[in-house]
Amino acid sequence: MILEISQEYLENEMKKVNAHPASFKIFKDKSRIIPLKLFGIPAPGANIIKQEMLSSGGDAAVHKNAVDCSVETSDVILLGTKKHYNILMEKLQKMPYFKLNNVCGELKEFFSAKKTNSIKSPWGRTLSFDKTRVMGIINITSDSFYPGSRKQSIQEILDTAQDMIQSGADVVDIGGMSTRPGSDPISEEEETKRVVMAIKAIRENCQDVMISVDTYRSNVAEKALEAGADIINDVSGFSFDQRLIEVAAKSNAPYILMHIKGTPKNMQENPAYDDLIKEIAQYFVEKINYAISFNMNENNIILDPGLGFGKTYEDNMEIMDRVCELQSLHKPLLIAASRKSFIGKALGLKSPENRLEGTLAITALCAYHDVDMVRVHDVRENVRIIEMVEAIKCRR
Repeated sequence: MILEISQEYLENEMKKVNAHPASFKIFKDKSRIIPLKLFGIPAPGANIIKQEMLSSGGDAAVHKNAVDCSVETSDVILLGTKKHYNILMEKLQKMPYFKLNNVCGELKEFFSAKKTNSIKSPWGRTLSFDKTRVMGIINITSDSFYPGSRKQSIQEILDTAQDMIQSGADVVDIGGMSTRPGSDPISEEEETKRVVMAIKAIRENCQDVMISVDTYRSNVAEKALEAGADIINDVSGFSFDQRLIEVAAKSNAPYILMHIKGTPKNMQENPAYDDLIKEIAQYFVEKINYAISFNMNENNIILDPGLGFGKTYEDNMEIMDRVCELQSLHKPLLIAASRKSFIGKALGLKSPENRLEGTLAITALCAYHDVDMVRVHDVRENVRIIEMVEAIKCRR
């Protein structure tokens, strides 16, 4: 009989065969093949990288015409263990040509980077990412896509927030303006009035929970933070209001950076990508570097790939299928899929009211893959799903 052993249980199985403890880490490092992709490497450099990986026992894939340099550049897919990459980096740092020393620098940065494991608000509240956290949605709107999220009166808002907190919500997300596909903006004054009213009411009664404000307007964010909000949740990646980055940097508030293509009004008008995951990752890297130039603390940044914001059904499904790849950016990752239309399409369910089970499936996937936070309408059900997945994972 032969059994394939999952990587997570390798050490446990080695203990069962009474292997020497010194071998545990060696086997763990050898068992983990790490596929990496490099972009735009000069063809001669790509050939050198391939040969060096092969010589160390790893491998690399390059453009089929890179071997005779009939193409100028090639993307490179590397396949190796940490040991193979250490050997490669040692060799590349001695090669100041074909951008190989730059590749060495990027690889060193990749393997030395540590993901932010907690955030702290300007008010001193903290949230650790030791498990998948839950953000509950409250919309003070009349036109958000899911009617169940719409709340109007102070009492309704407060009752909903308290129920979410009692059900295990780590963050309560307050939105005063719908950004559903095709939506039109409301006045800044009205949005400010809605979110400040809600935040003050929740904060007066709930001191410990983190509150995020869902806005892309700097003045709204500023007033929300003054009222007691902890996090800025911006669907625009500070593209719609340049001053928002200054507000985030000055306040030192955690900032959710979302990928979007277009605006809420036009984002679903035939969005198209040449390389979806690459383009989202490039967007994040460029935005993070831009934020750093404004003295924003990069450890405050949380990434959201923006499901449904300038994405087709296939795009949304690909993001979920490849969610682990976005974690290679070493930033906390938030997934906001709750009751969205791509779930309805997958299950043949037109109404958002019928999409809870599909949402829970995505939350289970996120929890299994250590996604840091999910933004959901139904807190209790999603918290229980996460607790069950965590109960399974804790056996590793």
